[in-house]
Amino acid sequence: MNVIRLKEPGVWEQLGVERPGEVLSSGNALLKVKKIGVCGTDLHAFKGQQPFFSYPRILGHELAVEVVAVADDVTNVSVGDKCSVEPYYNDIIGQAVRRGKTNCGEHLQVLGVHVDGGMQEYFVYPAKFLHATNALSDDQLAMIEPLAIGCHAVDRADIKEDDIVLVIGVGPIGLGTIQFARLKSAKVIAMDIDDAKLKQCQEITKVKHTINALGNVEAELTTLLNGDLPTVILDATGNPTSMMNTFKYAAAGGTIVFIGLFMGDIVFHDPSFHKKELTLKASRAAMGEDFGRIIRLIEAGKIDATSFITHRMHFDDVPTEFEKLYNQKDLIKAIIEL
Repeated sequence: MNVIRLKEPGVWEQLGVERPGEVLSSGNALLKVKKIGVCGTDLHAFKGQQPFFSYPRILGHELAVEVVAVADDVTNVSVGDKCSVEPYYNDIIGQAVRRGKTNCGEHLQVLGVHVDGGMQEYFVYPAKFLHATNALSDDQLAMIEPLAIGCHAVDRADIKEDDIVLVIGVGPIGLGTIQFARLKSAKVIAMDIDDAKLKQCQEITKVKHTINALGNVEAELTTLLNGDLPTVILDATGNPTSMMNTFKYAAAGGTIVFIGLFMGDIVFHDPSFHKKELTLKASRAAMGEDFGRIIRLIEAGKIDATSFITHRMHFDDVPTEFEKLYNQKDLIKAIIEL
């Protein structure tokens, strides 16, 4: 079978390896990869800018798969099922996992980051991390994991109906975050530095209000909100300047959630932070139950999983075409097809 591996930053290698056999150890399933979403993690890894990463690595954690074989004791999926893959697991049960925080365990392993991922035609994976539905397309299945990032972030924010929510960054994660925030019936504002992306955001998410981050944001917010400020801010940029500016934009008593990350330090003025009694949270990965919930929401037509797929490439073309994604100004989400 064909495997595409990132040997080092900027260097792909194609490998021909033997396909895994169908005699499987307890709890496992053999999966055929159908589609792979290209994540910001993959783009950063290609450039050598991804934290918690080592080379060589088979990328790919936004996956639509088909079950080819299962171990005798597997009951949650069957041969032929189409599934989304929950790409995080804890091989050691540490303190966080014992407390139910499976998404940020001290020994968390993420496909395509800490261990080899889905840029291969077949792979073996624990069946308990598969979420089956034969009602969704492969495109929709590949989008469930990035949607789960936004879903978990909104859960972390604990949004109420009377909140004013500012989502910063309208890439794939931001678009998903906006959709889940709007399900809370709160007032939602989208912000980005790109007017074209903000227009796309309105078309996809139906959010009413947008702000360009290059303008006088505080003045625009107070004008739009009749003197008020956002009570919840979710920053999906991974940009240090944007993340540090959130402390200025937040209302007193508000909550800030950092979804994106960067390799560096966040600095803020502590007296202002204390005066406002702000709550600062990180949001990492997602919970297992989020995947099933998102599947049901997509099936019910409440979440759009595919409108922000803008580019496609064939698996065999990844070594020659992947780098071209950096020059696509209209890129939101690329899908790799097998």
